Amino acid sequence: MVLDDVVQTSQAVAATRSRTAKVDLLAQLLARTSREEVVATTSFLSGSLPRGRVGVGYRSLRELPEPATEPTITVAEVDRWLAELAALEGSGSTAKRRDALRSLLARATADEQRYLTALLVGELRQGALDGVMLPAVAKAAGVDLDLVRRAAMLSGSTPTVAQAALLGGAEALEAIELEVLRPVQPMLAVSSPTVAEALTELVGAQGDPKDASDLPDRVEVAVECKIDGIRVQVHRDGDEVVVVTRSLDDITSRLPEIVDLARALPVDRVVLDGEAVALRPGGRPQPFQVTGARTGSRGDAAVLRERTPLTVYLFDVLHLDGRTLLDEPLAVRRAELQRIAPDAVIPSITTASAQEAQEFFDGVVADGHEGVVVKALDRPYAAGRRGAGWIKVKPRHTFDLVVLAVEHGSGRRRGTLSNIHLGARDPRTGELVMVGKTFKGMTDEMLAWQTKRFTELETARDDWTVQVRPEQVVEIAIDGVQTSSRYPGGIALRFARVLRYRDDKTAAEADTLDDLRRLHGDPADEGTGAGAAEEANPAAP
Repeated sequence: MVLDDVVQTSQAVAATRSRTAKVDLLAQLLARTSREEVVATTSFLSGSLPRGRVGVGYRSLRELPEPATEPTITVAEVDRWLAELAALEGSGSTAKRRDALRSLLARATADEQRYLTALLVGELRQGALDGVMLPAVAKAAGVDLDLVRRAAMLSGSTPTVAQAALLGGAEALEAIELEVLRPVQPMLAVSSPTVAEALTELVGAQGDPKDASDLPDRVEVAVECKIDGIRVQVHRDGDEVVVVTRSLDDITSRLPEIVDLARALPVDRVVLDGEAVALRPGGRPQPFQVTGARTGSRGDAAVLRERTPLTVYLFDVLHLDGRTLLDEPLAVRRAELQRIAPDAVIPSITTASAQEAQEFFDGVVADGHEGVVVKALDRPYAAGRRGAGWIKVKPRHTFDLVVLAVEHGSGRRRGTLSNIHLGARDPRTGELVMVGKTFKGMTDEMLAWQTKRFTELETARDDWTVQVRPEQVVEIAIDGVQTSSRYPGGIALRFARVLRYRDDKTAAEADTLDDLRRLHGDPADEGTGAGAAEEANPAAP
């Protein structure tokens, strides 16, 4: 199969808002993919590389060769080329990687060049996530969707499941089971704006969701502290321990304290779910990137541990001594976790009182934590999905910032001005400095309005960005602020999304760097590692 088939399908998927149409387009391509190209094709369509990053960044892609006029590159060729890039290391590898990159891109058409560059830097956004990819795999293979979903959660790999389904059908999918030491896609939580509304959604309470009355029929739920750290999945088989992140990256060698904890448990084989975080003296959490810098570092583990020790909080157990617990209710899994690791269980309460749940939320937020996760005690572990049995609640922080520039949209947003650059005024200099960017939260109507508005404010442009007069104020919701070396203000927004444009405010009335820094906390208390991690959502269209 030529790469252009994948590119054209990707563009068609990005251009439609219909989920059914996306599934049909993907299924049609997968159904005619060769046996040898299933894994690569599925990876490419999902916006990922089969073997992870290959050492190619933005700098290598600034100057592209003249594109080819006809598509000739096959998916198999690109897959082999990526494998060769990933294997390059040592002296001279940078030059070899650059030469190999130019050699392939010289054979690519303009559309293929754009696709490959976005794929290489992780900015291919086309709507082909698991929510549509797994149904497409099921349709292409003619198998039950629930079977595909379960196989995906247990294998931790959509391309692997696509290969099994397309080559072996239902029998091959049924053979995929949870294996200790093989990462499982984690269960995720949906969001709710308030604790009361989360409780209402879980137990079907009637009346005003803001009411703090007791829950109907004394239905109890678990309310767990939501730690702002790194999600970890811990596997132990005898003396062997594997620790992976939410994205299933292996970080075992960087977290010796978690390895020690796992080996000390009174079990032989276990799979645990939890969160690792760096704490200040007294127990308050360090800013997120302190933890991120520790888990992302590759130095001497003992030195890293001494410099920035991590605490792990466990909140679930998926397998215990030969017994898979995924389908057991949370109440059973919590009891087993409490039995084997009582000193590492995450702070929580079990309650049937909305008032008690709210008081617990207020307490953990006051202690510097991110919020809570409200969990139904009768639900199984919905691995790889945002299960309705887990609902996260976090306080929302809003700021009025100034738009400094805006980027040209791509995919479905092609032809619009989409990703906005956000600035806050430095009260010491009076200058507006960039603190982040986002395209999250924009409706079609907002995109149309801002394209017109920012065209009117344009002062300069290039192929990627339109510079604008710093006049338009926008209200932004964020989860928090962290240290960043990327922006001149030294801070960056976490998970920024647009709420509305403020025509009632001038740029002089917008929030300042000091306002954001107050949310960030005292920089002197951050400890080591600050500045090593960048903003959590470097958004790009």
